[in-house]
Amino acid sequence: MDINAESLALHYELKGKLEVVSRCPIQTQKDLSLAYTPGVATPCLEIQKDPAKSFALTRRQNMVAVITDGSAVLGLGNIGPLAGMPVMEGKCVLFKEFAGVDAFPICVDTQDVDKMVETIALISKSFGGINLEDISAPRCFEVERRLKEICDIPVFHDDQHGTAVVITAALTNALKVVGKKKEAVRIVINGIGAAGGAAAKLLLDQGFSNMTLCDKDGILCAGDPNLSDHHAQLAARTNQEGRKGSLADALVGADVFIGVSRPGLVTGEMVETMAKDPIILSMANPVPEIMPDIAKAHGAAVVGTGRSDFPNQINNVLVFPGLFKGALSCGAVQITEEMKHAAAKALADMVSDEELSPDYILPSPLNRAAADAVANAVAAEARRAGIARF
Repeated sequence: MDINAESLALHYELKGKLEVVSRCPIQTQKDLSLAYTPGVATPCLEIQKDPAKSFALTRRQNMVAVITDGSAVLGLGNIGPLAGMPVMEGKCVLFKEFAGVDAFPICVDTQDVDKMVETIALISKSFGGINLEDISAPRCFEVERRLKEICDIPVFHDDQHGTAVVITAALTNALKVVGKKKEAVRIVINGIGAAGGAAAKLLLDQGFSNMTLCDKDGILCAGDPNLSDHHAQLAARTNQEGRKGSLADALVGADVFIGVSRPGLVTGEMVETMAKDPIILSMANPVPEIMPDIAKAHGAAVVGTGRSDFPNQINNVLVFPGLFKGALSCGAVQITEEMKHAAAKALADMVSDEELSPDYILPSPLNRAAADAVANAVAAEARRAGIARF
């Protein structure tokens, strides 16, 4: 039985990967009076007097809503909210398994931005954080932006920012392997949707200034009237050399390729045109832009993918559990750019100089210590910035 058939059988067997477990045993009349009526009235009144006490008197302080509209689920596309539910359940399992964070899947049956923002805002008081998931671009940008303006808890689109953080950590360590400096390398990113755009922004903010971005129509160039607002903003900050043409043209002389696009777009011959000891982070799933063995055979020095059956798996699970754990632990009111930078550095620092190698630039996604390392760094930055409630 292959992994897909096994997974289907498991889902039929489990009938859902989550359940609600009580933290408060009810064995006696007094237990009932303390957990429910009449005793529960007292914490209710305390929260009425001081809403901030909701974080101390309810599970809100450790609860994240994992929310989708089903419009961009994994590599499956717009399959709708019901079909996206197994992924949301899986995400919640990862929150609990890796960071001890309680998470609840919510699949919203609308792809209207106004309705989605209103729905999420109206239920936000039940949670300590909002994890937006598998919402298609460009709507995901607007949903996140508006929610961040009106919610007093962290709102985080993991497809954008979780991906950006783990890419930044991977690239930081890959550059150490090949002995290159971030100021001296040219990066090509292919696929400038939610993930690719966020990765470009985070890397630019980190000091990776020489970058060429490509989408399905080729290199993004400033001043192109056909660019979307999202692409135009990024084009204005990149491609200072004024390159034009295809992905193949962009890769000539490049030090780094980052792919968040489609399978098979990069050939071995294209890798050969890159600079000496190129880094290939090829993350299309389940089939990457170029397979690792082909990339290495044509000169790649370090190769990472999104897959678990090759070295250097670049996986968001290294980021989002710890990032939310850190934000929740201090009652952060938002997740800032500086918190993302802190998370990327903490993740990269988990691999010591002695451990670092072409086949080991990131800790394993199954490394439970990653969540705590990221959480501690994120909480420390939130407190430093003065955005922590406690």
